[in-house]
Amino acid sequence: MSKNVVVVGTQWGDEGKGKIVDWLTDHAKGVVRFQGGHNAGHTLVIGANEYKLNLVPSGIVREGVACYIGNGVVLDAHHLLSEIRVLEAGGIKVRERLRISPGCPLILGYHAALDRAREAAKSASDKIGTTGKGIGPTYEDKVARRALRVYDLFDRERFAEKLRANLEYHNFVLTQHLGADAVEFQTVFDQAMADAEEIRPMVADVSAELYAVNKAGGNLLFEGAQGTLLDIDHGTYPFVTSSNCVAGQAAAGSGVGPGRLHYVLGITKAYCTRVGGGPFPTELDIETAGLPGHQMSTKGREFGTVTGRKRRCGWLDLAALKRSIIINGVTGLCITKLDVLDGLPELKLCTGYMLEGQRIDLLPMGSEEVTRCEPIFETMSGWSGTTFGAQSWDALPQEARAYLHRIEEIIEIPIDVISTGPERDETILRRHPFGA
Repeated sequence: MSKNVVVVGTQWGDEGKGKIVDWLTDHAKGVVRFQGGHNAGHTLVIGANEYKLNLVPSGIVREGVACYIGNGVVLDAHHLLSEIRVLEAGGIKVRERLRISPGCPLILGYHAALDRAREAAKSASDKIGTTGKGIGPTYEDKVARRALRVYDLFDRERFAEKLRANLEYHNFVLTQHLGADAVEFQTVFDQAMADAEEIRPMVADVSAELYAVNKAGGNLLFEGAQGTLLDIDHGTYPFVTSSNCVAGQAAAGSGVGPGRLHYVLGITKAYCTRVGGGPFPTELDIETAGLPGHQMSTKGREFGTVTGRKRRCGWLDLAALKRSIIINGVTGLCITKLDVLDGLPELKLCTGYMLEGQRIDLLPMGSEEVTRCEPIFETMSGWSGTTFGAQSWDALPQEARAYLHRIEEIIEIPIDVISTGPERDETILRRHPFGA
């Protein structure tokens, strides 16, 4: 009988989902991306090779596994093709294994132009920290029912007609409201038509193919991008991404029924990070050497895969994690980067907040409320030994096991997987998601 697993980030993204998706892929017939765009950054370390993926699902480095880009993804076809070429140059066969939904909304040149111009026009305190890749404006077009989708690429006249109408609207905003340059029709059209011929063989009815895999008894793995606290509905709004990045979106964003999502694996670092603006209750100083935040930043190599920006770092926030568990219906948790905490004499866990004189145990909704939260910390002993590369529970220092046990007690969800390094075998398995 087939089983489907959804992998989602439970923080502000960058939790190490790519490695876990790759590690789980040996139990799956297919890996599915269901939201976001090329603002996602998944880094895989396989032996001496490092792969940085934005759109191609992380299962691509496993031979024989099909990969799917579902309708919930906004697609920059030109970027996708460049990513494919890099993978192919490294000896990975992509085109015969990748399927793209014809329903994906297209990111085109004017979307990125709008994204960058809007961010540039904001004051420093209001900047979201967008990647400037056109993700948000494309989702706006989708909701406004003016998006060009993949299937439009294969009708030149229809595509040209829709593109002219969109450019008339968006160029007015760019030039008259934002003071930016207009985007030329011919440039966008010619590039889109060239990309269309190259991606045409990979376009397929993703929903029907996923149904067929399950019907034949094959397992599927759904790969989320970003993290729950960046979700457009449930995150720290407005400092969020433009898509739903929670487990429920796996159904809507790929065309499968929600009853076919059997296990949700929530990924969280052993501490917290965040890129860009927005509230961060447990944030630490990352610039001063010798302090815990500096160790998290440097030892954890906390730089954005897409932007290269330094990630903000802080103690693990269990009140935020509990909110993510509720939203996603998390079955089990995977803790990543435990080794980054090696050597710290003491650790802190945020177990709740004080907000306007009252204790609360869950992250509130909305950035304004989160900004006013004062974290309540519980202090635990650190460990002097190393957890890096550990492959069994018993190989962890006693204090590390106590830290993980305390997390389980507070969040009331089992830790099923522990990642102790970037390689596939640097993983501790307590309960397998595909066997649970």
